[in-house]
Amino acid sequence: MSTALPPTGAGRPADWATDPYANALRSGRGPLYLRRSDGWLLPLDVERWCAEADAADLSAVRRCEGAVLDIGCGPGRLVAALAGRGHRALGIDVSEAAVAHTQRLGRTALRRCVFDEVPGEGTWGTALLLDGNIGIGGDPGALLARIAALLVPGGLLVAETAPHDVDEHVRVRLDDGRGPDASAGHFPWARVGTPALLRHARAHGWRIADQWEADGRPFVALRRERTARTASSSAESAKSPAVIRSQLPRNLSGDIPLAEA
Repeated sequence: MSTALPPTGAGRPADWATDPYANALRSGRGPLYLRRSDGWLLPLDVERWCAEADAADLSAVRRCEGAVLDIGCGPGRLVAALAGRGHRALGIDVSEAAVAHTQRLGRTALRRCVFDEVPGEGTWGTALLLDGNIGIGGDPGALLARIAALLVPGGLLVAETAPHDVDEHVRVRLDDGRGPDASAGHFPWARVGTPALLRHARAHGWRIADQWEADGRPFVALRRERTARTASSSAESAKSPAVIRSQLPRNLSGDIPLAEA
């Protein structure tokens, strides 16, 4: 199991761990925005993130297969919904406040960047990228390549896309509407509509499995093309559950979800 790093220049979205985001999650409401360097604001729907999964969320949850990795899980509504439907699910997020909120729901979450080492690499049945998280790292192609390494061969990615035909790669910072925050630095982000995501997907060995819209929110399900596995990779995979479990924090015991065979 290797540790994959973000592409050169992409950085890590460490600023999601700063006060504007943490404060919004603790209060359960905004305002909270992503602000581009030119002043343009993208509102973030904190109230919806902190509520229970809605009908649009559940349209994505119903399509999940096997064990599910929720990337950028936020306060954990999707992890809770997945568990309620019988999935073994893990949320990862760079925000300590988000992970703590998810754990208070009685669900499993780790403070982790997707480009760092993730438990169960190569064993997840489905990865979720909702709420704009296709933008993580500012490079959708690199993110798709990373997720391919996390899934089982033929695994599923369920992603929410931007509601417009956009393929934007920018630097943003978190803004709570109260003026500049010296602690909130800029970090790379992407906004990707469905046509752009499909172009990135084809270039990285994914095929479309489904496409739909719910409550004005567009979604895409992508399936990673199955590839032949070498003997060495199969042997490494056979050893991975023991390695994964040995690396878990003690308070999570053995409950990290591994994909069903």
